[in-house]
Amino acid sequence: MGMQERTIKDFGEQWSEYRDNEGFYGSIELFRDMFSPLVFPEEVKGCRVADIGSGTGRIIRMLLEAGAVHVQAVEPSDAFTVLRENLRGDEGRVSLLKATGDRLPPTGDLDYAFCYGVLHHIPDPRPVVLAAFRALRPGGRLVIWVYGKEGNGPYLALIQPLRAITIRLPHRALAALVRALDVLVVAYIAVCRVAPLPMRDYLLHIMAHLSPEKRRLNLYDQLNPAYAKYYSREEALALLRDGGFDDVRIHHRHGYSWTVVGTKPAG
Repeated sequence: MGMQERTIKDFGEQWSEYRDNEGFYGSIELFRDMFSPLVFPEEVKGCRVADIGSGTGRIIRMLLEAGAVHVQAVEPSDAFTVLRENLRGDEGRVSLLKATGDRLPPTGDLDYAFCYGVLHHIPDPRPVVLAAFRALRPGGRLVIWVYGKEGNGPYLALIQPLRAITIRLPHRALAALVRALDVLVVAYIAVCRVAPLPMRDYLLHIMAHLSPEKRRLNLYDQLNPAYAKYYSREEALALLRDGGFDDVRIHHRHGYSWTVVGTKPAG
């Protein structure tokens, strides 16, 4: 089994265990944090959009709440069953496709394509970026979010050796480890309230607002997938520039990750 296939399998198992998108984790408030100041929820109203790597439908639910008129969802893993269940009742506004992101239909009529937390788990993301380019109308925009290298030095020094072990653990063992690590995260958040520790902004603005279940899911998500790349600023920009996008803009979200937006040229 290749790295990409293994990672898809990992996510299928993960999202079959962690199925819902309740609370702050699936909120418009978090959508605004994910993509602002480059894209605001109000800009999605009335638009036709794609969500590449939909998982259990968290981003789709945000897009629908923001007023998207139609979402093309693409999800390759066994989580597709969960995705379909979570979107029951929204069939008129959502089209579901069980496929990898490079199979996004080249309709050329989409206003936006969103790809949140996906490209950094694909060894070669270029076909996905090109598929998004073909699916967008001239002037349409691709919006991605990827792990960042800059600002993550202490975190990466801890997480990368740990991942060498955790990517091999079965679900129950990893879930138990995550529960133990969560105790340390809660303590770290408490110290961040009074001290400028690494990743303080992210921990106070995001992790501290998640329910305990979703906080542990966030940890699990960092430790489970077989493949994960942390992008430098230039690498993140190159993802869209090399895919033919113009007016590529980037935002260092909470000093640890990259939100990047590019526009398909009109000509």
